[in-house]
Amino acid sequence: MNRKKKISDKIQQIIIDNPQTNYSLEWLNVENAGTKELDYLRQHFHFNFDHLKASMATVFSQRPMVMQQDNYLFLVLHFPTLSGKQIIAGEVEFFIGHGFLVSVHNNNLPALTDMFTLGKKDATGFLAYQDGSSAILLYEILDRLMKSCYPLIDHNSAAISKVDEVIFSGKQKEAVADLLTLRRNIINVKKIMQNHKNILQHLVDLRSSIVSQEQIKESYNQLVEHSKRIWEMLDNQDDLLDALAKTNESLISYRTNNIMKTLTVVTIGLYIFSFTINLIHNGGTERDFWLIGVLAVAIALALVFVFRRKKWL
Repeated sequence: MNRKKKISDKIQQIIIDNPQTNYSLEWLNVENAGTKELDYLRQHFHFNFDHLKASMATVFSQRPMVMQQDNYLFLVLHFPTLSGKQIIAGEVEFFIGHGFLVSVHNNNLPALTDMFTLGKKDATGFLAYQDGSSAILLYEILDRLMKSCYPLIDHNSAAISKVDEVIFSGKQKEAVADLLTLRRNIINVKKIMQNHKNILQHLVDLRSSIVSQEQIKESYNQLVEHSKRIWEMLDNQDDLLDALAKTNESLISYRTNNIMKTLTVVTIGLYIFSFTINLIHNGGTERDFWLIGVLAVAIALALVFVFRRKKWL
């Protein structure tokens, strides 16, 4: 069974109780934490003030971190989330100790919010329900957050395919903006995920008085594999985007060269036309006008023929 409680508009609690065990696990979920919420956490759990300050809704940590205290582990992690067309970083802080887990975030990580909502209805499907281990509950949350990265990577893949179609449909200039957006998104996801492997590797060595070290190691190694797989996918997308960008530049350059060649033909024609007008103004006969006019047309046609023969036009 599980018991739920709304402590305030920003703090909700789930108590996960398994009647077959003597363990009880409290999951406290805090959204958009302010001074009032942090005071509550400090009074009830005696968390370090600096850790609480880092959990303020208005504070964004520039890097993930993991810090071990006497009675709890403090963890800051970033995960990618979609905001319009842009992928940005969503931050979550965890306080994990014996019999409790506190998650603090700004409600911009749907996978975390959805899992907590599911837990309020029925937590019996959680792995942590079997043994009441906060280390296993943390693994389940991180597993969902890691898996939420795959749809974003799929979103990038779909966008890459769309850009490919735009490029080869002759809309190279339109593709430039899409390529820049994709480049920014892939770089953002890489920046967000680059330190995950080291953090997760540290969590492999978590100790628990409830579950075996082997179970913890096996669980968190799966997260390390997720991290590696996501990084490989991002590398592949990065390479593909580089190839598309070079192709687009080549096509733009090709079109620019064609335009310059066409302008060259026009310039020569205008030069000859100007020469003819000057000749007439300087006393040339009507016969001279028609002779030079025919010669100008002949030269222009000859240039067009030569350029087409060489496939310059």
